Amino acid sequence: LQDEETRKDYDYMLDHPEEYYRHYYHYYSRRLAPKVDVRIVILVTVCAISVFQFFSWWSSYNEAINYLATVPKYRIQATEIARQQGLLNKTKEKGKNRRSKEEIREEEEEIIKDIIKNKIDIKGGYQKPKIYDILLFQILLAPFYLCKYVVWYCWWIYCFTIKGQEYGVEEKLYIIRRYMKMSQSQFDSLEDHQKEIFLERQLWIRENYEVYKREQEEELKKKMAMDPRWKRYRRWMKNEGPGRLTFIDD
Repeated sequence: LQDEETRKDYDYMLDHPEEYYRHYYHYYSRRLAPKVDVRIVILVTVCAISVFQFFSWWSSYNEAINYLATVPKYRIQATEIARQQGLLNKTKEKGKNRRSKEEIREEEEEIIKDIIKNKIDIKGGYQKPKIYDILLFQILLAPFYLCKYVVWYCWWIYCFTIKGQEYGVEEKLYIIRRYMKMSQSQFDSLEDHQKEIFLERQLWIRENYEVYKREQEEELKKKMAMDPRWKRYRRWMKNEGPGRLTFIDD
């Protein structure tokens, strides 16, 4: 009875002894209530998600590097750079220091992967993870990002709505990305020649983008019409249907 709330419950029980179900509820709700601070639980949960997120991104990044190391175009370039830097031109080892062919092959593979990491800028969902992109730092930096967005939005309104300035390349690509409903990482993963086509066709203008969108939809329909798998699927839908039910008496 040292707590003020429990004393109130006790006094209420003495005044209303007939409400025993209510007394039981308050008693067990206090006995079984969690003793851990909710803020600590939230912090630990956010930290756990952030750690999992970071290592998951590292795994995706390493998978991308391993895949690029198998692509002949990038592997030949990386091998040539390694030879020019003298990383693959080492003299053969003799005596006790002599290594097996498997060890030498593994070392060469690591050298090629390191060169690919340094020379190729991987964008999109497989880019090199940054610690500021994880959930914990995103929450901590949310006020900064909000202020930055407000300043940027006011600058946009002032320059292009009030003063009527022409869009630059970055502004045009930003408008195109918004029309396509793509995230920044998705848009960055596109090839440079695709972005050049967007700019040549002036897709930052809404009417031009609508025409481009219809063309892409028509092209996709043609590809689907010529795809053997879709032909089989349409034939199956026409003949069999999606799981018809029949009631046949034995």
